[in-house]
Amino acid sequence: MQPNDLIAPGDVWLVGAGPGDPDLLTRKAERLICAADIIFHDALVGPGILDLIPDHAERVSVGKRSGRHSKDQQTIDEMLVEAALAGKRVVRLKGGDPAMFARSTEEMTALRAVGVRVRICPGITAASAVAASAGISLSLRGIARRVQFVTAHSRRGQALDLDWDALADPACTLAVYMGREAAQELSRALIAAGLPGATPALITCDASLPQEQQLRTRLDLLPLVTQAFADDRPTLILIGKAVAQADMAMAGATDDVRRSMASR
Repeated sequence: MQPNDLIAPGDVWLVGAGPGDPDLLTRKAERLICAADIIFHDALVGPGILDLIPDHAERVSVGKRSGRHSKDQQTIDEMLVEAALAGKRVVRLKGGDPAMFARSTEEMTALRAVGVRVRICPGITAASAVAASAGISLSLRGIARRVQFVTAHSRRGQALDLDWDALADPACTLAVYMGREAAQELSRALIAAGLPGATPALITCDASLPQEQQLRTRLDLLPLVTQAFADDRPTLILIGKAVAQADMAMAGATDDVRRSMASR
């Protein structure tokens, strides 16, 4: 199948760009990028992925980052509709996965309302990339029986509208997207809902990129550590006992060595 066979004139694909590393793109995502006439991309799409856009394709930044929105959602919807109705092969390139906190429903609704065919190409979500980089599993038998994904983005000046009692489950791993500015509220509300202050947490900035940094801390120290560590970088926070599993594995291995030596 040729790249252009994937996307017909007037079609729109919402394409997951993954966490930033171009090697984590799906093969289908790369083919769609190469076949597009016009690509509308987010600010969080990594530069290595933008370098894959061919010269013939028009490139339009519609980036939205905390406190700095270059285009509002309605404008983005209208731009997608206009490009599709003009007969262009349209790719809407979104950081991570289009089905995860990506405002995809609004865009699909606007496109379908005028008869435009729109489809989704999934991408690797940031929480998966963070777990892989840290060498941990988001779920862990007997310790973390489920995983919850939330976004800490809210309108400026407004409290987060989250079910804190559900999120404070000690047998869960909590993945918090866009959690940098909400670290203080996260820590306060989760502890108030019963999650121990000593619960492990992992802060990751620029996940999957060469400049990625990770720092392990605990829930009660999260506001202070995040403020000092994250600066203005894209940040994802993992909270839960499973975050410490690499330390647990190392401790277990050390105990095994000690037992082996003691038995000699």
